Amino acid sequence: MTASLVLGFIRRTSRKPFMVAGCAVALCTSAATPVAAAGDTSGGKPTVVLVHGAFADASSWNGVVARLQRRGYRVVAPANPLRSLSSDSDYIASVLDSIKGPIVLVGHSYGGAVISSAAAGNPRVKSLVYVAAQMPDKGESPAALAARFPSALANATTSVPYRAGGISGTDMYIRPDKLHEVFAADLPQSMTNLMAATQRPVAVAAFSEKAKAAAWRSIPSWALVAKQDKSINPDQERFEARRAGSHTVEIDSSHVAMISHPDAVTDLVLQAATAAGSAHTSRVAATAGGG
Repeated sequence: MTASLVLGFIRRTSRKPFMVAGCAVALCTSAATPVAAAGDTSGGKPTVVLVHGAFADASSWNGVVARLQRRGYRVVAPANPLRSLSSDSDYIASVLDSIKGPIVLVGHSYGGAVISSAAAGNPRVKSLVYVAAQMPDKGESPAALAARFPSALANATTSVPYRAGGISGTDMYIRPDKLHEVFAADLPQSMTNLMAATQRPVAVAAFSEKAKAAAWRSIPSWALVAKQDKSINPDQERFEARRAGSHTVEIDSSHVAMISHPDAVTDLVLQAATAAGSAHTSRVAATAGGG
């Protein structure tokens, strides 16, 4: 798909601008850049950090990024390495260490498992938001959760061996002929064809690794259940949200809710950000007053 075709589609759907995973055109590069703007213009609002999941990249958040920036929020959308749960979590934790002030940490899909470990022990992470996400408990793997709640994804992937820097392993991709049905059924076929070609694979080992922490046990959380999700069983998303005591919404969406329903996802992030901002303001006021 050429840049002009993508731009034409966005113009026709201006209220819901779809941004593709693995976007290869210049149109998609600006909002996904994980570099904070010079000077803090957020007015004391928390920084929102958006972590993508498997088979996607940071550009999948573009619609949400644009909406949050229009609201005056500082947004960072880092590249999730997708190599192992522990190393991915460590990497995202290092990104969080570079950010000053309160943080709202958001994860989609496998990114949910990553943020659950990355936020552990970081007092500046005030809220967690899970979008059609995996939320393993400490000592639990994403694969174990998926086995309890089977989905169509299990029969829609292909494995490819890789070698890099003396390390070898196996990457997992969604089969191109299955991506529209399993991953993004509410997006146009032309867009999912592009997503299939540009998807970022995840190392198979990342799904079998047990989580080293579950930050949702101590940090307030919000969860979005995608009722038409065929990559993660919606019943798994409901179970996880209940277990975590998350503030939960359900919408009629495929797995990529942040692309097909950016308004709903942004609204949920804003709820978490408002709660985080209120708590931060109360603490600042108490400190100023000697409380």
